[in-house]
Amino acid sequence: MNPNSNSTEKNNHQTNHLNPRYKQPKLILENIFAFSPNRDTLGGTSYLLIHPEGNILIDCPSWHEFNREFCFENGGVKYLFLTNRDGISKDITQIKKDLHCDLIIQEQEAYLLPNQNPITFLKEDQIYDDCQLIWTSGYSPASSCLYFSGNNGVLFSGRHLLPIGNNQVTALKMKKTFHYPRQLRNVKLLCHRFSENNLNYICPGANTGYLRGKGFIDNAYAQIKRN
Repeated sequence: MNPNSNSTEKNNHQTNHLNPRYKQPKLILENIFAFSPNRDTLGGTSYLLIHPEGNILIDCPSWHEFNREFCFENGGVKYLFLTNRDGISKDITQIKKDLHCDLIIQEQEAYLLPNQNPITFLKEDQIYDDCQLIWTSGYSPASSCLYFSGNNGVLFSGRHLLPIGNNQVTALKMKKTFHYPRQLRNVKLLCHRFSENNLNYICPGANTGYLRGKGFIDNAYAQIKRN
């Protein structure tokens, strides 16, 4: 376990005590916290990955004093990675300003961040040796995932793969889906890319109520193979 976990839990308890009206971000896996769903991003779930080279925030959480202080107390944020256009909240400018972080988004939706000078990528990019960005278009043109090789492999899937209950995930076809056949092709590419040995968990970017408090999909590789 993280040697700083006791200190982190103490800080979290103190912050929650000072802000009782806000719900505590939940430690769902070692070094991974899930924030409460954000109404401003269509009920999207944001995650904080604690990393020794600089923490990564995945999509925008609700932005208020408690979540800001939570990020600072857990080491700040170096990068805010946006998995798709619906992960961008109206508070994005303030989040970047408060956290002094860099924004990362696949290049096709960078136009949605005017004057923010985000870091962009095409098909793949490496943030750290154990953190890789993967373009998985379909839900939106720039829909992307972040793969973290720690914890035996965690895929932050954004809205590319969403839970549907019974520990299952799938590529959902919705009114806002940009290109469903492309989305399905990218699910198959993930199957070819990973195996049961290096993909153990999926942390989806929405529909997390189906997880019933667990916070993740386990046996992840078997689940994406079902698609």
